[in-house]
Amino acid sequence: MDWYLFFKLMVFLTSELWFPHPRHADESGILAVGGDLSAERLILAYRNGIFPWYNENEPILWWSPEERMVLFPEKLHISKSMRPLLNQKKFEVTFNQAFEQVIKACAATPRKGQNGTWLSDQMMNAYINLHQKGYAHSVEAWQDNELVGGLYGIYLKSYGVFCGESMFAHQSNASKYAFIKMIEYYKSKGLKLVDCQIYTRHLERLGAETIDRKRFLNFLK
Repeated sequence: MDWYLFFKLMVFLTSELWFPHPRHADESGILAVGGDLSAERLILAYRNGIFPWYNENEPILWWSPEERMVLFPEKLHISKSMRPLLNQKKFEVTFNQAFEQVIKACAATPRKGQNGTWLSDQMMNAYINLHQKGYAHSVEAWQDNELVGGLYGIYLKSYGVFCGESMFAHQSNASKYAFIKMIEYYKSKGLKLVDCQIYTRHLERLGAETIDRKRFLNFLK
C-alpha cells in the first residue's frame, strides 16, 4: 500500500470522539484511520455502521463498505446435513460463558488465504473490555465439556442488530451449529438483522446476502 498517498487522502482520527459519515468511505470501504479502541469509540462506530479491521503493527483502519453482508433471521438457511445434528443435539451451546476462550480461539485458528491474524492482542483486549461492559457477546459450542466452536460479536440490543466479528470450529460444523443457535436465541429477543460485514461463501450458504450501505444504515436509525 502507498501509505503516503493513503494518509494524504484519508481522514485521520485523534483523541476526539467522532467519525466522518459512512458515505465518505473510499471505494474499498475505508472511512478513517487512527484513533483508539476505547469502548466508547467502538460502540460509537458500531452504532454508525463502522467497524475496525487492520493488521497487527499497522494503523487502526475503520471501515464502512458500500456492499454489506447481512442475514435476516427469517432467511436463515439450515442445510439438510445440519438438521440431523440439530435434532441429535450434537453440541451443547452456551452464551457468554467463555468469551475470552472464544476470541482467543478465533485468533489462533488458521484461515485460508491469510497469513497470521488480524486479531492482535490490542484487538482482543478491546473486545474483552466490551464484553465486560455487556456489549460484546459470545456463543460457545461444547462437546464432552470441551470448547469446539463458537463466535463472538457486538449486540446492539436497542437496534435489534448483532454485529458478528469472528467464528471458529475445531469440530466439523461446530461454528455453523453455534451460529444457528445464536440466530434462534437472539431472534427471541428481538433480533432483526445480523451484520456479517464482508461477503463469504460460507455465510451465503447460511442465507446471508449483500445490501447497500444506505439500506444497512437505515437499520441503525
